[in-house]
Amino acid sequence: MSKKVLAILSEYGYWGIELVGPLEKLEAAGYTVDFMTKNGKKAEALPPSYDTTYVDPPLGMCVTTPEAKEKVENFESQKRLENPLNMSEMIPERPYFSSPNFLREFEKYYADLKKAQEKLTSEYESVFLVGGSGPIIDMVNNQRVHDIILAFYNKDMPVAGICYGVAPLAFARDFNERKSIIRGKHVTGHCIEYDYHDGTGFLHTDLNMGPPPYVLEYVLSDAVGPEGQYHGNFGKETSVIVDYPFITARSLQCSFEFGEQYVNMLDNGLKRYGW
Repeated sequence: MSKKVLAILSEYGYWGIELVGPLEKLEAAGYTVDFMTKNGKKAEALPPSYDTTYVDPPLGMCVTTPEAKEKVENFESQKRLENPLNMSEMIPERPYFSSPNFLREFEKYYADLKKAQEKLTSEYESVFLVGGSGPIIDMVNNQRVHDIILAFYNKDMPVAGICYGVAPLAFARDFNERKSIIRGKHVTGHCIEYDYHDGTGFLHTDLNMGPPPYVLEYVLSDAVGPEGQYHGNFGKETSVIVDYPFITARSLQCSFEFGEQYVNMLDNGLKRYGW
């Protein structure tokens, strides 16, 4: 298998270093990364993620370092996200139960999905869900994203998520079984102490949902169940958890460590880290 990773990004903005940090580590290790968005539209870095004067309200400090600003602006200048893969063209949409010919359409959906999933897992070694606030809109409750995650999960292949890119893992479930694929697992993600009261940052400044529409910590804690564990690690600079096949990271501060351990999973078979 060629050393390729599929990165899924939001069309409503990604947090710059949460892509660029891991990408740097992956490419240094010889991996090629292809990018995909919901409708094949360009993904753009959220402005605060390359603004060194931006003060994160919950943390009360500037979170974008000069290093991150330079790396993100350099990546954006390369225009590598101009023509991402179009998820809507590659993964079938599950039909409504009210469809006139539901059963036949449902059977076709599964047949087409099997081919699409086989193609993805034969071409890529892993899927990487990039964070930022944008995923809340077009990744977290996106059936096609869930089906991509399940393709790799069912083949016991690495599944990676950082910040709000972790959220889809809680909702990616077999349509018939409907059990959380992270049940019994150890994961991390945006903790409640990092949640803001207002000003959810999306690419389009007129779109303000106020606070996040859900508390990711609660979602993940419930999804892993009593057999698993959510690790917020609040107060610690980073939180990166590997519980194979999942690698999850809390937020932007984890980007480089996340990338290092992601490569460690892919190249060296790392199964456990951070707990």
